[in-house]
Amino acid sequence: MKIIKVFCLPLLILAAQNISAQPKQEHNLRFDHLAPRWDEAMPLGNGMLGALIWQKDGKLRLSLDRADLWDERKAMDISKFNFKWVEQQVLKKDYGPVQQLGDRPYDAIPYPTKLPAAALEFNISSLGNIVSNELDIATALNTVKFSNGTVFNCYIHASQQQGYFAFENLPARQDSLLPQLVVHNYNKGAAKPDNANSHAGEGLEKLGYAKGTVRRSANAILYHQPTYEGHYYEVGVRWQKYPGNKIIGSWTVSKDQPADLPPLSPGKEPTGWNAHTGWWEKFWAQSSLTLPDKAIEKQYYLEMYKLGSVARKGAPAITLQAVWTADNGSLPPWKGDFHNDLNTQLSYWPAYTGNRLAEGATYTDWLWKIKDKSKQYTRDYFGVEGLNVPGVATLSGDPMGGWIQYSLSPMVGAWCAQHFYWQWKYSMDKQFLEKKAYPYIHEAATYLENITRLKDGVRKLPLSSSPEYNDNSIDAWFFEWSNFDLSLAKFLFAAAGEVAAAAGKPAETRHWKDILSQLPPYEVNETGFTVAPGQNLNTSHRHMSQYMAIYPLALLDVNKPVDKIIIENSLKRIEEKGTSAWCGYSFSWMASLYARAYKADSAVKQLQIFASNFCSPNSFHLNGDQKGGQYSSFTYRPFTLEGNFAFAQGVHELLLQSREDYLQVFPAVPDSWKDVSFRNLRAEGAFLVTAWKENGVPAAVKVAAEQGGLLRIRLPFKTWIAEKVPMAAVKTTADGLVSVNLKKGQEILFKNGYE
Repeated sequence: MKIIKVFCLPLLILAAQNISAQPKQEHNLRFDHLAPRWDEAMPLGNGMLGALIWQKDGKLRLSLDRADLWDERKAMDISKFNFKWVEQQVLKKDYGPVQQLGDRPYDAIPYPTKLPAAALEFNISSLGNIVSNELDIATALNTVKFSNGTVFNCYIHASQQQGYFAFENLPARQDSLLPQLVVHNYNKGAAKPDNANSHAGEGLEKLGYAKGTVRRSANAILYHQPTYEGHYYEVGVRWQKYPGNKIIGSWTVSKDQPADLPPLSPGKEPTGWNAHTGWWEKFWAQSSLTLPDKAIEKQYYLEMYKLGSVARKGAPAITLQAVWTADNGSLPPWKGDFHNDLNTQLSYWPAYTGNRLAEGATYTDWLWKIKDKSKQYTRDYFGVEGLNVPGVATLSGDPMGGWIQYSLSPMVGAWCAQHFYWQWKYSMDKQFLEKKAYPYIHEAATYLENITRLKDGVRKLPLSSSPEYNDNSIDAWFFEWSNFDLSLAKFLFAAAGEVAAAAGKPAETRHWKDILSQLPPYEVNETGFTVAPGQNLNTSHRHMSQYMAIYPLALLDVNKPVDKIIIENSLKRIEEKGTSAWCGYSFSWMASLYARAYKADSAVKQLQIFASNFCSPNSFHLNGDQKGGQYSSFTYRPFTLEGNFAFAQGVHELLLQSREDYLQVFPAVPDSWKDVSFRNLRAEGAFLVTAWKENGVPAAVKVAAEQGGLLRIRLPFKTWIAEKVPMAAVKTTADGLVSVNLKKGQEILFKNGYE
């Protein structure tokens, strides 16, 4: 390679290497009022506890939540039917009985469901107007200032199961500011809940719990709420008055144990703030970025704040609303469950490239925890050994039913397995490989081998579907592979072979390669990926199901001529059918699809549409178009989180992509973005990448090898010079890929050169 001159920008390089790790003040949520709705509230959380700060009936309200508060009574009896019977009913074209057993219980019976805890309210009528209401995402602190000088602060401790609130500079009379506990009505006779177009379920009173008890003393409240079959939860609140017209309080929510809170001393304010802010400082230090589009940048940081608020070791995986369950008297949208047919997976997309592997591990931890139950479900429903996962599941991993083409899909386990694969590939953690990734992926692949049938040398699935094409009708089933299911099968068998090889099991590797070779090719035509053989994408559709091979599975590469044709035809077909039936997450997902095709401007447009049209003022994804149907005919507002997190990954995909055996820097950055930088984004192979671009010119790329190994990278400049590694050790292939072996902990810096 001919290198003429080094693009030497020492000041730029120094500045880029010191990209601020902490969010900026302009990334905060700021208003001059309290939100009038729960789904516009200021969100706080630590993975287990959550709170929403808003105003209801003139009072400042904290909606309290706990991630593992569930009613897990069974509505669907899966012992009454199985996958083989469903296949027979489809063949007979008698699908009503299937819907009665598999679909109806989800809608007709209020449980199983996620539960809200309670709410705290403060009468703020004496404090005057609200001057400012700000959520500082760097420290996860909500501060509300009033015109009389009073200041309200609220946070949930990052590593303790305790929330704090405080009023400072209070007027002389403080009694009206003491907290009042508002409990949910779990008994019949409650007023009709305010669903407000949010796809809320039935009223909470349908659950029929015994009435809870509230005990109040001078400085404490204890609420005990029985739920079902001997289970209960408690909410504990304590507060204390301090000199200087100050009230400080704390709260917690417990499940099946007393809500114990340490007493507050009148002479000493509670401690723990430094530990709390220290956790958040470490979280933000993992990676950072700067973009010229400040609306996208702000939305990105708000999404990563949410990730830090809802994913924590020891807490459950991220559900539809995580620790922000609806506070409107109703069951949460879609019961706040685990939707493993799309929602849960998308919620973890940004954890890997975003260098938040600890947060990503909360999904694999939960999947591992329910593994034995998943294997029993696989035996009972599918009649084979191995491991599949319910598409719609409870906290304990029980199937909930509802549109069983997806809730009891034969392919959910394959998509779940990708997260074990990603957790390994992005960390290269050998212990995780041997103890979790290999056994989980092996069990999932074993199931898929067992459930498929070999006919004339081609492996077939008895029934296939493509979320959520044709909804829950009999026509949603296909007798040939859908591209959704086929892509997952191709991924799973390939991943099984790869983890077997890494675990030192060559015979298994050969076996899975043989099984993979028995799968048919993708079903493609002039429209790109079809839904299934004989079924093109003929209308606008919210799920990008048939395009899984493009992203997230990344089985196709636009740099390969055959793949390029499929990808470009697919994108053209999507554009032809429009976005009228899309939800917010469709745009987030589409950003990654465009980014994989190097269509930078189109990818950015999807992110802009999502942030401007499909989010609440507090950045919550509301699914429907909040500007009256400008881009989608869905104009409802059910809050779910997956669209938010898919947005964050869409941003990552503009900046850094892990492809089949190489990584690429700035693969889909618009030409109009002149100044872009990122620090410590993570790529497969456990490489941490920092890169920067100024005045439209990529300046340098730094790669640190966390575990060591072969780095193959496509750089954003054609001529370069390498530092920290001998130039002779760096090789360039004919297609422009640069490769170099790096030792554990070693770094390499590529600087731009130009003729």
